[in-house]
Amino acid sequence: MKKIILCSLLLINLQAANILPTVKIADKDGGRLDGSAWSTSEMKGKVHVLFYVDPDEKDLNEEASQAIKKENFPLDKYAAVAVINMKATWLPNFALDSALKEKQKEYPDTLYVKDLTKSLLKKWSLKDDSSNILLFNKKGENIYTIFGKAKSSQIKVLISLIKLNL
Repeated sequence: MKKIILCSLLLINLQAANILPTVKIADKDGGRLDGSAWSTSEMKGKVHVLFYVDPDEKDLNEEASQAIKKENFPLDKYAAVAVINMKATWLPNFALDSALKEKQKEYPDTLYVKDLTKSLLKKWSLKDDSSNILLFNKKGENIYTIFGKAKSSQIKVLISLIKLNL
């Protein structure tokens, strides 16, 4: 039975590989917490999980975040990126900056990026005013996407695909 599930995951993995357009977030569009530019082209060489989150929905996929954190994946093979949809909220940017610094303490190995103009959302057709989870293989190909709140079954598939692609 495990072999069938693993083969199914591999088949999903191979069929779902998708190369999304490169997006650079810098200057007026946002960037890393330190103000430097960030590009999706940096997501190669390791398995990457990218969370694209509306700050008002920050806890929507906390279960998925905790499940990934619990796995303690090796940082030489795995990385996490959290892109914050700063334009999706009424909260002022200075308040969000403070909250992001706290999140950075909780998840020190996650790269936080501010998207001030929804550039990633628009170019990748993500769900607005929500939380999106995207998994990328070492080649930078999108192999799994969750729009909105992840179901337990989706979290299990996400974890399995991370392990399979490490």
